[in-house]
Amino acid sequence: LCMSLRLLSLLLALFIIVIEGTVANRVIDTHKNFIRNKSSSTMSTNGSKKRVSIQAPADAPTRSKAPPRRSMGPRQQSLPAFTPDNYSSDEDDKFFHDHEKNAAALTTTTKKKGDDDNEETTPGSGWTNGQVPPQFTPTMTLHPYTRSGRLMLYSHHRRWINFQSSWSRIGKGTTELDAVHKESSSGQSIMTGCLIDEAKTVRALVAQLCECFYKHGWATGTGGGVSIRVGGPSENRPYRIFVAPSGVQKEDMVGDDVFELDMERNVVAPPKTPMLRQSACTPLWYVVYKRVPSAMCVIHTHSMYAQLATLLDPTEKSDVIRITHLEMLKGVGNHSYDSVLEVPIIDNRPTEDLLAEQLDAAILKYPKCNAVLVRRHGIYAWGDSWEQAKAQCESFDYLFETAVKMKGMGLDSGVVPVSGTYRDEDVEMDDGGSNSPPAKRQKTEEGPAFNGSSATNNDADLECSDKTDVPIVPRDSKVLLLDIEGTTTSISFVKDVLFPYVLKNLESYVDKMTDEMKKSTLAELIADVEALDANHVVKQMNLQHTIIDIVKALMGSDVKATGLKSLQGKMWKSGYASGELVGHIYSDFLPMLDWCKANDVKVCIYSSGSIAAQKLLFKHTEKGDITEYFGGRHFDTTSGSKKEAASYQTIASALGVKPEEVVFVSDLEAEIYAARDAGMRAVVSVRPGNAPLSVETKKEFPIVRSLLQLCGNAN
Repeated sequence: LCMSLRLLSLLLALFIIVIEGTVANRVIDTHKNFIRNKSSSTMSTNGSKKRVSIQAPADAPTRSKAPPRRSMGPRQQSLPAFTPDNYSSDEDDKFFHDHEKNAAALTTTTKKKGDDDNEETTPGSGWTNGQVPPQFTPTMTLHPYTRSGRLMLYSHHRRWINFQSSWSRIGKGTTELDAVHKESSSGQSIMTGCLIDEAKTVRALVAQLCECFYKHGWATGTGGGVSIRVGGPSENRPYRIFVAPSGVQKEDMVGDDVFELDMERNVVAPPKTPMLRQSACTPLWYVVYKRVPSAMCVIHTHSMYAQLATLLDPTEKSDVIRITHLEMLKGVGNHSYDSVLEVPIIDNRPTEDLLAEQLDAAILKYPKCNAVLVRRHGIYAWGDSWEQAKAQCESFDYLFETAVKMKGMGLDSGVVPVSGTYRDEDVEMDDGGSNSPPAKRQKTEEGPAFNGSSATNNDADLECSDKTDVPIVPRDSKVLLLDIEGTTTSISFVKDVLFPYVLKNLESYVDKMTDEMKKSTLAELIADVEALDANHVVKQMNLQHTIIDIVKALMGSDVKATGLKSLQGKMWKSGYASGELVGHIYSDFLPMLDWCKANDVKVCIYSSGSIAAQKLLFKHTEKGDITEYFGGRHFDTTSGSKKEAASYQTIASALGVKPEEVVFVSDLEAEIYAARDAGMRAVVSVRPGNAPLSVETKKEFPIVRSLLQLCGNAN
């Protein structure tokens, strides 16, 4: 009986397994039939797909109806493998034309119940949430990865969403060979004339730009933003301004997040996404649009290099950063390779709207610059199109990165390079033409060297020195004694600017002298010649005893004589007064003076140039009159030779301090050693173009490449 029951149980189990298998097969067949029917329906809706279904000609003989074949699913619709034998550009065009018609047809099909969630008007819906429109079948999705797809994409389709067919940085009326470009140019409008279509395009473009800047690292942490202006009087309609929202992740922005405003900041069309607020930058964008009529796009980024550029002056008092002789200057508009770009800097505030007045003032003061830096914050940049604003923003960032890295190398981005760039060297300085020196020489960041020395290659000195114990004021000293040439001012200023000015204007200046002045001046110059050594080259010349001949001979031999310097000083005074001469100072000098003034550090000047010449230079600098910082504490060679230790002891005595209480800074080795022998703390100034230093000097003395390295806390 037990054996019979076990056998019966086994038979029953086998019966159940057979029944379940039959039911499962029927379910699978039903599902396959459903898929096959749906695929057939889609194929008929999509119309003729010439690559996958070829109909027989109307006059072809009728064949018996073949049994339906099992569908292989969407993969059956993919392109055949490419070979040289079956490729045809005509076939590519037909394929794309068919798919454009198919996509258009599918977008007009009636939606079924339950498809409401795919509406574009529903915030948050879209491809990123998995809702791929049905017309983007695997064939269409994979097509750009085929050769034909890539060919079509890069032949006709630009990557940026736009409402113009093209754009160029080169504006109308200019050529690609012009050194400076101010305006850009755009192609034809690709809008249909519908303002709704334009608004949708601009909104999407704002989102695309924000995503781009996020990838650059300029808009992380929801920072930064973009605004674009369209319309205006040229199109006989009001301006409309599209602005990014505040506090959203810029890499995930969509067009539905963007505000549309008028020129009074009234909301014309709010974003479809609820609970959004306008960007905090909006008040500043409007400052630019109202102050710069040509601006059609304003970009704000939190670029790391834009922020660091505002800190190149460690005192954080500079209101501008200067950059020159870099190729990418062409990309910021209104500037060429050898222009001096001045980017204004305004101080940051707790909220962005508080920056509006500062931004407005900076734009008025620096109208050539298409950007303003905000200290410890970022940059606002603009252009006459969104493309120009983007290109200029990228160019500014490149220049700021270069300036920051040059600073790390001990180089000043605002100083004209001594060599490595082309110059017209055949310009005659005394050709009797215009009284002004050549423009390139006059506007450079190079400056006065009263010894009239030429700039030389001292690249090796720009590297770090072994000696690092730089004295700090006011911690280590309350008295700072500075040389001028190669320290506060470029080494080649006298040779390239002041000396040529004297030679060029000498005849006209002498002609205007009274007879008495001519007589006294000539007597002083003759005394200068007689004081020279018997073997001096000037004494070997067959000189005519005239002012012009003696001055040219002495200057040609680089003689430093009392009578000559007196005449030069009078001529320079005339040049400064007329504005033809402007004294140069390095960009770090004025911030250093401010630091010393705030910390009760006395700044004194000791130069081979006369005291009168020193005061002239500092009274007529590009920063204005700065003579007040020195309190009349000027010394020249009347205190003794700069190469003798006794001279420095004399100066210390005149200042009422001990030599060891004074920090002396100069570029010349002989002066540094003499100051140290007198007991002063000597520091070597290394500037581009200064005379190269010996190995011993670099080992024995601390070196500074900026006078701000001397500034520090008193603790």
